[in-house]
Amino acid sequence: MSLVLVASRTVALLLVGLYAGGVLFVVIAPSVARLPGPAYVRYWQALNVDYGRAMPPLLLAGIVAMIVVSVLSWRRGWLVFGVSSAALILVILTVVLTLTGLEPLNRIADAWDPDQLPADWQESRRRWLHLHLIRTALALAAFACLITAQALDRGPNPLPEAGPARVDQAVSPAAGS
Repeated sequence: MSLVLVASRTVALLLVGLYAGGVLFVVIAPSVARLPGPAYVRYWQALNVDYGRAMPPLLLAGIVAMIVVSVLSWRRGWLVFGVSSAALILVILTVVLTLTGLEPLNRIADAWDPDQLPADWQESRRRWLHLHLIRTALALAAFACLITAQALDRGPNPLPEAGPARVDQAVSPAAGS
């Protein structure tokens, strides 16, 4: 296995694992969703600042690492390539979901005055939490795919460097006797 593949897969595992863990926290901390309106909106707005700074470079670096992993996994067999590519697709889907569904809701919430919430603020929170749950499932699935690719990709390169053997190179059972 090439050093570039090992390094890229390690970087991808670390970054996607960090991302998946970060989004998972909101799901495993249900008390946050039960906060009173003003406290919840202040939390949401603070989270938007922190995640808005940290997530774009983290995800971009993770996607670049996963592109390298997917390209280099091509020679490691179809299963490793497929699982590595699935991880890449799943993370790209989290980005698409974030940009099209969650970010518009974040921008709306960032404009709110926590002490004078709009009448429909709970609907926005419910929608955001629903989309976030989908994003979390996608991120965890991507992380699981990367772990699976690592577990499957053991030993020497499964595909020969020179390509498939020609028929005239095959050894017949009678040839050795």
